[in-house]
Amino acid sequence: MRFSTQILALVLSLSATTLGAPVSKRALTEQSFNEFTVSGGTAGKALEEVNAKFPIDTSNLASVSASDLAIISSAAQISEQAEVASGGFNDALKAVSGAAATALQNGKIKNKVLKLQTDVLRLQIQQAQGKAGLEDQIATQQKKLATNVALDVKAAGQKSTAISFDGTD
Repeated sequence: MRFSTQILALVLSLSATTLGAPVSKRALTEQSFNEFTVSGGTAGKALEEVNAKFPIDTSNLASVSASDLAIISSAAQISEQAEVASGGFNDALKAVSGAAATALQNGKIKNKVLKLQTDVLRLQIQQAQGKAGLEDQIATQQKKLATNVALDVKAAGQKSTAISFDGTD
């Protein structure tokens, strides 16, 4: 009887430990570029805006769900397309001048912060989940991110214009 009580206590203890273990939760929902873009509004807080749109627990990147990683990866790719693809920021900038060009350039910088922050997150999550050899890529993207965050902060308070982009080239 005493032996079975000890086994039952051990089983209950293990169950409580397992049930109390952190579980990978999905934090994000799939959205279109036009829903998750941060390019519009005012320059100066692009990184904060991106982090608000992609609220990932950076203290435990290993627990990020595969679904959230896929959403972050897709956001990085679509943000890149919004910059360089036909109908993206680069094309839009060719058609404007003056204050409109400045506002659109501010939007492009905010889009770069979006692209780079989601790419850094993607790489850091992959690294935390066991993928090796990403240190150089992470460092490169973090350097680009810091440059674009500085440009965004330098333009703080200025108008920032978004583009509408459907994610196709």
